[in-house]
Amino acid sequence: MWFRKQYLCTMNNTSILAADTPPWKQALAIASGALAIMLLAFLLTISGLYAQDSLFAWSIASAFLLLFALFNSLLSLNSKKPARYWGQSVYSYIGLALVMSLAAWLFSGISLNNAGYYKFIYLVVTIGFMVFSSMVNFMKKIVQFAEREEWSQPRKRRR
Repeated sequence: MWFRKQYLCTMNNTSILAADTPPWKQALAIASGALAIMLLAFLLTISGLYAQDSLFAWSIASAFLLLFALFNSLLSLNSKKPARYWGQSVYSYIGLALVMSLAAWLFSGISLNNAGYYKFIYLVVTIGFMVFSSMVNFMKKIVQFAEREEWSQPRKRRR
């Protein structure tokens, strides 16, 4: 149903960014894409057609977490209730990070502690997500303040 709403929204020549998509649906879409790529790579490795790196699943998990962070920050601009949206975004990110970590561990057989620098990539992406979402919320509050600000001296016209 929500996909149909977004599809119709793009058919009416409005932006996909205008759709108010909840963060958990974004996380579900991101997780589905990442799991599909991990499964495809795993099947290609088993069949012998492709020899993947042992940490390939961790790179996919990290990349899709960053993708969620970027898209979620952009889509938060259209939220009607920013504080509620931010809370849902944080919970969705945590859930997505856990699901992606579990999937990467299952597909690669390597835990996050043994995945080398991917532990630090996860940390950097998490900090980046918090910075992105905080910046967007801060910019939104500045714009809202500027829109309702009543100027004591309106701009004088030049004659």
